[in-house]
Order: sequence, then C-alpha cells, then structure tokens
Amino acid sequence: MKKKVAVIMGSDSDLPLMEQAVSMLKNLQIPCEVHIYSAHRTPDAAADFASHARENGFGVILAGAGKAAHLAGALAARTTLPVIGVPIRSSTLDGLDALLSTVQMPSGMPVATVAIDGAANAALLAAQMLAIEDTELMARLEQMRREQTEKVLEKDRALQA
Repeated sequence: MKKKVAVIMGSDSDLPLMEQAVSMLKNLQIPCEVHIYSAHRTPDAAADFASHARENGFGVILAGAGKAAHLAGALAARTTLPVIGVPIRSSTLDGLDALLSTVQMPSGMPVATVAIDGAANAALLAAQMLAIEDTELMARLEQMRREQTEKVLEKDRALQA
C-alpha cells in the first residue's frame, strides 16, 4: 500500500498556504489527508492522530502553524514518523516566531523545518522521503526536476535572444 502524507494545520486560517502542499502532493500522485488540529486548543486530538498515524497508513506528517507554532513538535512527540514543520507567517513577527518555535526542538525530538510559508517545499521533501522506497514516485520527482531545468534554460535562451 502506498503511504499517505498528513497535512495538518493549527487553524483554518492556515489553509490557503497549506493548500500549496496539498496541490504539490496531488500533482505527484501522493495520497494525502488534511486536518485541523491545534497543539494548544485540541492537544488530545492532535496526540491521538499522531499516535495512530503509522498504523493508519501515513508515511510523513506535514505540520503548518504560525505564532507559537508548537504543532510540529507536539506531533513529533507522539510518533516516529518524519514530521516536517511549516512555519507560517503571521502579522505579529512576520513568521520569525513560528520559524524559531518549529526549528528549535530538543535533542531526541527532530522536526525537519522548511522556510517560512514553505508549504510546497515541505510537500516535496515528504515526496523525497517516500521516494526512498517508491521507484515510481522517484521517477515522477526526477521528471519534475527535468521540467524545472528546461524552464530555466528556456528563460536563459529567451534572454540571450
């Protein structure tokens, strides 16, 4: 069975950004589920989801949150699956608070962290993790890279003309 990716966000206000991850996963034909769980407002539900994620067919968890951004760490504390944190920009400190909250995990509790508002890269990192054991997905990622390369080279040719 193909592993799914969980796309978790702390609030529905994070959905417009996290939809970039969902779109990327769908483009790569990776099944995903999207949920709203808060590390602070629904800690038991978040912990329950993470505790059962592996047995429910997930291979990676993406966790997007702003401000205090404890969601990724709270999920990582309940699973040995890879967790990728997506710090989300807020009006308060322009996302720096979320970045620092996500990246500064204690020893023994890793959370991979992408750039502020880096939901698409989080999806790509999840895809690369899953592609370690999925050669079809690896081929789709390699094709995407070739297409990216060609687009840049086309722009260079246009510039040179």
